[in-house]
Amino acid sequence: MTDVVDTAPDRNRGTFGRWLVDPGALAAALILILGGWAALSVDAVQTGGGIKGDEATYVAMAFSAAYDRDLEYERRDLERFFRTYNGGPEGIFLKRGRDLYLEFRVGWPPIAIGSDPDRRTDRLFFGKAFIYPVMVAPLVWLAGLNGMLLFHVMLLAGVVFAGYRFAAARSPAAPALVYVLGFLGASIVPLYVVWLSSEIFNFSLVFFAYFAWFYKEVAPRPVAASGWWRQGSRADALGAVLLGLATFSKPYHALLIVPPVLWYWHRRRWADGARVAVVFGLVAAGGYGVTALVSGELNYQGGERRTYYGEFPFDGPDAGFADRGIVVSTNDLSLEEAPASTEFVGLLARNVWYFFVGRHFGFVPFFFPGVVVVIWALWRRPELRAWHLLILATAAATAVVLLVITPYSWSGGGGPSGNRYYMSVYPVLFFVAPPLRSLGPSLIAWLGGAVFTAQILINPFVSAKHPYLSVQRGAFRWLPVELTMVNDLPIMLDPARSRVVYQVDPTVLLYFLDDEAYLPEPPGIWIAGHSHAHVIVRTDGPLTALTVTLSAPIDNDVTVRIGGSEATVHVQAGVPTQVTLTPRGVFSRQSWAYLLSVTTRDGFVPRLRDPNSTDPRYLGVALQLTPTVDARR
Repeated sequence: MTDVVDTAPDRNRGTFGRWLVDPGALAAALILILGGWAALSVDAVQTGGGIKGDEATYVAMAFSAAYDRDLEYERRDLERFFRTYNGGPEGIFLKRGRDLYLEFRVGWPPIAIGSDPDRRTDRLFFGKAFIYPVMVAPLVWLAGLNGMLLFHVMLLAGVVFAGYRFAAARSPAAPALVYVLGFLGASIVPLYVVWLSSEIFNFSLVFFAYFAWFYKEVAPRPVAASGWWRQGSRADALGAVLLGLATFSKPYHALLIVPPVLWYWHRRRWADGARVAVVFGLVAAGGYGVTALVSGELNYQGGERRTYYGEFPFDGPDAGFADRGIVVSTNDLSLEEAPASTEFVGLLARNVWYFFVGRHFGFVPFFFPGVVVVIWALWRRPELRAWHLLILATAAATAVVLLVITPYSWSGGGGPSGNRYYMSVYPVLFFVAPPLRSLGPSLIAWLGGAVFTAQILINPFVSAKHPYLSVQRGAFRWLPVELTMVNDLPIMLDPARSRVVYQVDPTVLLYFLDDEAYLPEPPGIWIAGHSHAHVIVRTDGPLTALTVTLSAPIDNDVTVRIGGSEATVHVQAGVPTQVTLTPRGVFSRQSWAYLLSVTTRDGFVPRLRDPNSTDPRYLGVALQLTPTVDARR
């Protein structure tokens, strides 16, 4: 291969000596030592701010695997959780098990598997994949919750080590190291190190799988032709096993098996490609088989499955499975929106736009190094090989599948920072980068990514717990708000500022996306002085008009925008001013959403103007909204 550069150190130097001067090994060791010390030192409960996302299920499963050597939810699991968090497992997913038995019958097949409800009423099973909790359990047994953080640091260090090996196989040491650190550090990936759930685990499984498959395509010839990386070696099976585990954990990873299989078949190595596909399929299916052996059902999300808040099974004498919780069973793969519906095409088009540049979940703000890699690879497309193109096509296809199947929750649900579903697909783009001849692309990735993610990663525990805070400032405000999935935006994690009922008939709900606008009070909705506030207005039917009444005790210039309609007015002190706008909304989930934007030029402090006031806020203008809703829709 003309693009392979043998960057191997002096072969006369011992293995330990080579590692001492290997930039990738040194970077990985530094991450492991410093990050590992921090992971073991931090108070995981207090610093982490309590439960977020799916942590309750994964933490409880890891505890059960570590301390009880099982994956059953019992009274002792609930007590252990309360002892750790001083509170219950908010948002835990549990399901009732079933007893399997063999059934002999006349006809074909002569033997079938039957099941009955679990006879034991003192146990339930967890409604999430078991692979991550089982893998992290040994460290949890040693170090409790801190063991989960340590596990994530170890995975991240391993990714840096493997990523440097891949990049340095074709590039000088300095650009290779800057590239791998930028691909990770200038994205949202490091934030998920502090999430006590499977995201960083799935990310690492995919990264290591692709490294196992494609390192031999770029490695110096003596390495690629011998030992572990020999063509047709155990490395291919390892990659299939790792991706099989990732697919069992999250089924949407299944498409990622396409590039290695088609690459082998492209080279007419039919048996090798089939072997990879078979091993992958057996491992993924095996995960569901083990789930059936544990709980009596193949699908860990199916059957009788519920999620719980406030009250939990076994927290009282009569607190059984069905006495608490919300049904959230997923027995079939079904679309959230029928493709034949008239709104589907428009919904998909909007979601594609939001997928790339959305303020809360967009690829550009949260995975900017991936943007650089794709543009860079296409710019130097003569250097791309078939497997590069297969990876790019598969990454795009996986995104489309997510948007089609889950048009209202393609970011992962629960208001995360960035797209946590696509985060574990993101690592495949690392392997598309052409050889590095300079630091230029990597520095662009660092700078562009830092514009968005630096403010998030500087305090990861706060950002993970309160993802709606970071997007209120900086470059995020340049980007569009994902109006097709209002109920999954991070602001939903702040109940006081989301789904605020402004009007009952017809229903008008408000979502306050930043602190520049205050909750409704007698004068109206106050907008801060010299500010730019964003509020989502959600209605049951389309708005034919929105009349905005503005008032303030001072003169002020105010610009109001909503749904493509805009007006700039001069508000005189003490004189209410009205403007009427005709916005265009976004239809989604049987409702209409509009982004209301209000900009004020000046402001005042009430307590400095009125001796009887104790209000210290810096205010600009008060709004009263009078919507005209078309109830026929």
